[in-house]
Amino acid sequence: MNESKLPIIFISNDDGINAPGIHRLIDYVAGRGRIIAVAPEGPRSGQSSALTVNSPLRITRYPDYCGAEMYGVNGTPVDCVKLGVHAILKDKCPDILLAGINHGSNSAINTLYSGTMGAVFEGCLLGANAVGFSYHSHDENASLAACAPVVDDIVTRVIAKGLPAGVCLNVNIPKCERVAGIKVARAANGYWTEEFAEYTDPHGRPYFWLTGHFHNLEPDSADTDLYWTERGYASVVPCRPDQTAIDDLANIKSLLD
Repeated sequence: MNESKLPIIFISNDDGINAPGIHRLIDYVAGRGRIIAVAPEGPRSGQSSALTVNSPLRITRYPDYCGAEMYGVNGTPVDCVKLGVHAILKDKCPDILLAGINHGSNSAINTLYSGTMGAVFEGCLLGANAVGFSYHSHDENASLAACAPVVDDIVTRVIAKGLPAGVCLNVNIPKCERVAGIKVARAANGYWTEEFAEYTDPHGRPYFWLTGHFHNLEPDSADTDLYWTERGYASVVPCRPDQTAIDDLANIKSLLD
């Protein structure tokens, strides 16, 4: 096939250019197009859509992996998308942008904090078909084999048919040997109880480490992502970067008139 006719597949993450998840994602889409991976040089989880504005950004070329061009950036996941598209693709929008495979859940409201989904939202804003993949295990040595058929199915369909304008996908895969199937769902309603473990450094100064627990307010609602991932299914939640509360525009207008 003429290389110029191949789709451009842009891959990023928030776990870093050397994370196992990004390598497995490349493995699962290898041969489908020109693959360009641009990811932070180290872990940048929880960065959401943060940008680097007060220090210079640099791109470092890494050895190719499985046919993919590999680049590390000393910035956030969104920096990687913006800079990668500008400096490497010369402002050409990729045909599809994939983020992950993230080590840990991005279900429910975690999309607000996730650097993985920050990269997905940025890709969507640029006009790319954008999909984020997360696996429900923080163990970087965990097998991601259960993700392979999910990635294959979703990427095949998205490349063939595309996504609606302004819509991206948040895909969560439960920790398992084989998924039971794929379910389209909405994000579960819940909240985090933030807790901070307190320690003392060698100089006697206190410091804190963020911990916490997620409370699912609707565990029995069969249309949510957590309901299905807890039952062995991969969940797919359509998302929009535009968070305007369209349904409440009239209510807010009447409030302020």
